[in-house]
Amino acid sequence: MKLDLDDIIHVQETTLTVRGSRRRTTIPGEILRYLKLGNGDRIRWVLLKDGTLSVTPAKEKKRRK
Repeated sequence: MKLDLDDIIHVQETTLTVRGSRRRTTIPGEILRYLKLGNGDRIRWVLLKDGTLSVTPAKEKKRRK
């Protein structure tokens, strides 16, 4: 995947936590705010054959009460 540096807004590494069958990672606050994500919203993980990983908001957001 070729990236144009002018298109990059934020780069940050996070840590994966594995406890038994649970796997968790933290989405950086700047990315949460930019994408307007909140509790219960869904994200989509897409892994390509070359190892590239894309993480995007799912199209439908869960309704917050």
